[in-house]
Amino acid sequence: MSTEREPRTGGRTSAAGSALEKSMRILEAVAAPGGPHRLTEVAAAAAVPKSSTHRILAALAEQGYVRADGEGRYGPGPRLRALSAAVAGAEPAGVDEILHELRRATGQTVHLALHTGETITYIRKLESDQPFRTASRTGMRMPLHSTAIGKAVLAQLPPGEVQELIAATGLPRRTPGTLTTPQALAAELEAVRARGFALDDEENEPTIRCLGAAVPGPGGRPAGGVSVTTVTFLVSREEIESYAPALLEAARALSPLL
Repeated sequence: MSTEREPRTGGRTSAAGSALEKSMRILEAVAAPGGPHRLTEVAAAAAVPKSSTHRILAALAEQGYVRADGEGRYGPGPRLRALSAAVAGAEPAGVDEILHELRRATGQTVHLALHTGETITYIRKLESDQPFRTASRTGMRMPLHSTAIGKAVLAQLPPGEVQELIAATGLPRRTPGTLTTPQALAAELEAVRARGFALDDEENEPTIRCLGAAVPGPGGRPAGGVSVTTVTFLVSREEIESYAPALLEAARALSPLL
């Protein structure tokens, strides 16, 4: 499998957002995979000036949400870890049952992700019984434009908001199949809306093909999405598309729970 790559966060101005918004972005950057992270990495990921980032990190560390390792790097503190555990433990009953049923119906790896600003974040992953494993993991943030769940989410957002997201993140190429122009992505999102599901055909990672559907939250806005993930040398495009009815049923069942 290819090595995983985190999506670029850039595009925001360093002055963007209130103090609270900056603090939240800094917390997200600190909690990103691959930590602990250096100050410059946190500041760049959060799009906050380094001086402001240092000041906010110091306040967060004092409150126990961030931990400094003594070598200029920062990771989640005990209060942030406790908060994460509390949120995970409070997940509505029924989510795991729906995901397990989808895995049983398809025999493939299943992901559940939330829409988190300019990315999606995996919050559940159920591996298939196949001997092959993907690089994805719970807590991993992924791009919107190159993933099945991401495209399913984009297809349900207002066009103006999609344009703003593209302006903020760009459309970086992750594989030869990635859609890297606004025109190509717009055409793809129209197709997603017409059929009700999105397909990532080796657009995010070579040899990986995914089918994704948006999960509507309150008011119909997509809260995230659910996907079925396969390897191309075991499952054809026609076969993965045959999983669409089970996938869409899971998305409908998950809607009141996210």
